[in-house]
Amino acid sequence: MSALSDHRERNADADRVAAIRATIAERGVKFIYYQFVSVNGRVLAKVVPANQLDRSLSKGVQFHGTAIADLTSDRHGALIGGGGASGGEFTAMPDLSSFAVLPWDPEWARFFCFLYVREDNPERGGDPLPTDPRGLLYRRHQEFRDRFGLELRSGCEPEMSWIGPDIEPRPRPGMSPAYHQGTLDMMRPITRKVITYAQEMGLEMVEGDYEDNYQLELNWMFDSAERTADRVMTYRQICRQVAKECGVIASFMPKPYSGVMGNGCHHNVSLWRGDVNTCAEPGRRELHVTDVARHAIGGILHHAAGSMAIMASTVNSYKRFWDAGLFAPNKVNWGLDNKTCTLRVSASGRLEFKVPDASVNPYLSHATLLATIGDGLTRQLDPGAPTSANSYDATADFPALPLTLGDALEELAADDVVRGGLTPELVELFTQYKADEWARACGAVTDWDREMYLEFLP
Repeated sequence: MSALSDHRERNADADRVAAIRATIAERGVKFIYYQFVSVNGRVLAKVVPANQLDRSLSKGVQFHGTAIADLTSDRHGALIGGGGASGGEFTAMPDLSSFAVLPWDPEWARFFCFLYVREDNPERGGDPLPTDPRGLLYRRHQEFRDRFGLELRSGCEPEMSWIGPDIEPRPRPGMSPAYHQGTLDMMRPITRKVITYAQEMGLEMVEGDYEDNYQLELNWMFDSAERTADRVMTYRQICRQVAKECGVIASFMPKPYSGVMGNGCHHNVSLWRGDVNTCAEPGRRELHVTDVARHAIGGILHHAAGSMAIMASTVNSYKRFWDAGLFAPNKVNWGLDNKTCTLRVSASGRLEFKVPDASVNPYLSHATLLATIGDGLTRQLDPGAPTSANSYDATADFPALPLTLGDALEELAADDVVRGGLTPELVELFTQYKADEWARACGAVTDWDREMYLEFLP
């Protein structure tokens, strides 16, 4: 039986389908988005009338192969990935567990989908689509569980910028608006809507704050890596909807402004065996790491440079790391409650990896963490002693992280473990997409160029 046939059989589960039908009838759902996440972290979808549920659960919906790369053309005009313009389609099959009604318009609902090679493909028909980021993470996490008997749980910190009238912060010169209740209160209409919608879509919201100019962070409870990745995508869609309702811009751009903190998406991770967090020792109150945690840290740091292109995947991402002193890392090190480090032990049993930014594809980032942590556990990699020093100090002697997307792509090409955590097809597609993005940036004439050189000579 092919993977697609197996998925079709799961979608025939009478009890689960009956529960979805009951929700559709109770809430008055008329339309359903069948959506997936591209290699670039965007949500693509088709809409299907709710009365076609049985057909869609069995047949799925079809997308052109280049949709996995956002139907993007490279700078020479050729479509990237999926066989190009003449390439075939892939099948998106709805994941029953992901069904949710959209609280801002209950006539609409959504499924996340897993992607498959079309069944009529003579070579790989019915196989999982090797460039599907969501399917990749779900498979890699199960392989990790089977191999190590551990589950990766994570919580992400989704920093983002809200830009528009009546939400312009006005701190005193030299003073940050961070944590100021008045600034947070200014965001009350936005915060209320985001939290309410998120709770209605199953996110257990826990706390949030105003962090820097334009920057809001609202957090939810940690969970298994794949559920956290799904919630990151759901949260982004919620924020886009709230921005539309409030007449403002919700931006996940990593560095919209110079001189203020960039938008990170720190991944707080831990490794669980059943109900036991193996990264902490019961009864110890002081900050500490176990042997399991040390090896996990060793793996993450050993491959920090090689994973950089995945964690910071845009040209703009690297502006975060140049603006030293604003809590984005630029050296490969770790510390106990040291916010200048690449990896911070923020609480016993919780490892905060600070490289990922607001634009990260959470499926690829977590799949990469599974690979690097797995390498650390297998080879019992030692990260060395934690540092209490300021990593931004020019005299700090730590290896540097790549500071451009071009350099990061070179590190990715040299790291077999990181590439092995994906699939060859996904590595090829991601590299092609990002190399083109870097080439476009290098060839673009910017405002900075004109300011520096337009009237520079004679």
